[in-house]
Amino acid sequence: MKVLLVNGSPHRVGNTYLALRKAADALEEQGIETEFFWIGAKPIGGCMACGGCAATHRCVMEDAVNTCAARAAQADGFLFGTPVYYAGPAGNFCSFMDRLFYSCGGDGSTFYFKPAAAVAVARRAGCTAALDRVNKYFGCAQMPIVSSSYWDMAFGRTSGEVEQDGEGMQTMTNLGRNMAWLLKCIQAGRSSGVALPECARSQRTNFIR
Repeated sequence: MKVLLVNGSPHRVGNTYLALRKAADALEEQGIETEFFWIGAKPIGGCMACGGCAATHRCVMEDAVNTCAARAAQADGFLFGTPVYYAGPAGNFCSFMDRLFYSCGGDGSTFYFKPAAAVAVARRAGCTAALDRVNKYFGCAQMPIVSSSYWDMAFGRTSGEVEQDGEGMQTMTNLGRNMAWLLKCIQAGRSSGVALPECARSQRTNFIR
């Protein structure tokens, strides 16, 4: 089993990475393989609503989104980390998530019933609003959301400060352990013949006709 940890910060090895790394350490201690994916520091364009991904489940724009999608298809669980900008996720990260989930989320295999959690890192405030935004992607993709002993947040400004947040780091450790436990439960269920539920998608109701 493998968990893909997506670093949505423009800093490859900053506080967001360190928070995710703490969770990864706990996952690895439980025998779960981990892989990191950094979205990079280059601008990521938002979804153009062109519909080009409908048939291919691949975004028409070739960048980090499609690279991550290929790796996501091979993962069993996910942790998505973002720094907090103006009480929300980073702009590049939001564009990345919009296109990732819209382009390859509809095929019912990349994310369907794979556990996920969001991690937010801030200097001082805005984490809960950022977490709320990111969790909405998981809800729409029918992904079990993994919780921890507190909201999945940690605090720090300059690189490395997040490691001084004792409760934040403890929360990341517990998040990794909880993710590992749920993955093992899902695997045990499959081994016992418990199939994933059927998903009905025939109804698409618009409020304005």
